[in-house]
Amino acid sequence: MSDVQLIQGNEACVRGALAVGCRFYAGYPITPSSEIAEQMVRLLPGIGGVFIQMEDEIASLASIIGASIAGTKAMTATSGPGFSLMQEHIGFATMAEVPCVIVNVMRGGPSTGLPTSPSQGDVMQARWGTHGDHPAIVLAPSSVGEVFDATVRAFNLSERFRTPVIVLYDEIVGHTRESVALPDSVEIVDRIQPNSDGSEFWPKRAAADGVPPMSAFGDGHRFHITGLTHGERGFPTNDPQVAEALITRLHRKVEAHAEEIIEVEVFMMDDAETAIFAYGIVGRSAREAVLRARADGVKVGLIRPLTLWPFPYAQVAEAAKQVDTLVVAEMNLGQLIGEVERAAVGQAEIVGYLRVDGEPITPTALLNVVASVSGGQA
Repeated sequence: MSDVQLIQGNEACVRGALAVGCRFYAGYPITPSSEIAEQMVRLLPGIGGVFIQMEDEIASLASIIGASIAGTKAMTATSGPGFSLMQEHIGFATMAEVPCVIVNVMRGGPSTGLPTSPSQGDVMQARWGTHGDHPAIVLAPSSVGEVFDATVRAFNLSERFRTPVIVLYDEIVGHTRESVALPDSVEIVDRIQPNSDGSEFWPKRAAADGVPPMSAFGDGHRFHITGLTHGERGFPTNDPQVAEALITRLHRKVEAHAEEIIEVEVFMMDDAETAIFAYGIVGRSAREAVLRARADGVKVGLIRPLTLWPFPYAQVAEAAKQVDTLVVAEMNLGQLIGEVERAAVGQAEIVGYLRVDGEPITPTALLNVVASVSGGQA
């Protein structure tokens, strides 16, 4: 491990990206993610990388898709309004199976909203923002150290499954400075290359795990890339059987490996009678609330997903079996509470604590909710 350093969340994102091999960044400055671009423009050229400030967020994501197709690990970062503009290209990258990483440092919305305030209002957009049936991998760190780890993991998952991966955190996490010791080296996963035995190359013929090998443009294989429905040769088709097989495979390659992708923190749940479900910065408040409640003798636990999509249905279902009440705390009007209810299938009462005023949810606020549902003091 390196020496302990005082690092901002957005800076940790950059450190993680560079450590795992990102060498291309295209972006457009937007609060509260701008520090990512500022750090990238300083650091990338010195290690042989390329930074480009694009004219908007649409062009930013188009550029990193092109860089990835050419064989380079690439990333962009934005916030809510820019994330909205990226949705069409997220769909293209998903359909064309182009690895790339998109960081969304959330702020209050809709529209221009609260540019300097925290929010968790983009959770469902990260899952369903682009049209059509598509898979999604979305990671939700809650600390500076976790931002580094999530960025590294996002690149590795993107390369492993040939799909865009979204790192989703909010203004507080992005601008918090914490003392962290970052690792000297990280695990690096690279996309699978085609066999070089001279056999015919079918660019979308998947291996048993559902992920096709990926050759970079210029490496000797000729192939077609399209956002249209296509077969194993990569050329467009309207054949309904081929269309269904493709969309099904895109989902299956992620869903069949959910255990590999999903990460959840389960804290003090062994004897819990009430549990708090929270993620991102709210997850940190919830952990402190659990510690304070436990000090007062109240049996409270925490379920904190570090992976929002695929949603951790099994882990939430297991928690619902253990407790009487699940408190769902979100800085939105309830974007994941419906998924918690679906997972719990009536095994526990679901109580929401939802805020959209641009203020963080504090441990004290959560203690008050716990006290109201547990019938005692917390």
